[in-house]
Amino acid sequence: MPRPVGLLPSPATQQQQPMFRSLAISASGLSAQRVRMETIASNIANAETTHDVNGTPYRRRVAVLAAGDGGTAAGDGPLAPGQQVGTSGVFSGVNAFQVPSGDSPADGPRSFQVPVLETNGPSGGGTGVHVAGIKEDTTDGQLVYDPGHPDADKNGYVHYPNVRVTDEMVDMMDARRIYEANASVFQTAKGMLKQALNI
Repeated sequence: MPRPVGLLPSPATQQQQPMFRSLAISASGLSAQRVRMETIASNIANAETTHDVNGTPYRRRVAVLAAGDGGTAAGDGPLAPGQQVGTSGVFSGVNAFQVPSGDSPADGPRSFQVPVLETNGPSGGGTGVHVAGIKEDTTDGQLVYDPGHPDADKNGYVHYPNVRVTDEMVDMMDARRIYEANASVFQTAKGMLKQALNI
């Protein structure tokens, strides 16, 4: 069962009141950065996982963000429902994807759904940002000589994941700052609406 991610549900209609658009934009940013932080946390937790369910070293995952509801993700073109994103997950619905939750088959994948908040602008596109999918980093991981390791090859080398904890911590701080900025915008916009009601 997909777990909903986000602070605001997708509106029942495609028309959104302009006075609530600032709330919708900041809420979509909160949702996207939350998924990004969870993906980074998964990378850090598996930084030394040399043997996953496929028998290969864990590969670093990256959350791909796109603008509105039909943006272009990292130059790869629009991502349609049912399209595979790397090898980390397959769309099971509009803006739905799965992230492996660990190296044990019993853990199973965790499903996410990020709502796209509609706008009534002239372009008819979505507003804010959404997570287009989770991609795997295809760079090679570190090769360490450790003949006693259970996953060592015939030459005694172990293939470690392509996860650098220092880089992940920098990305985590970046995502946290953006999350805090969106939260600040949300609170400010809510205060302005509250003051407008008192006029």
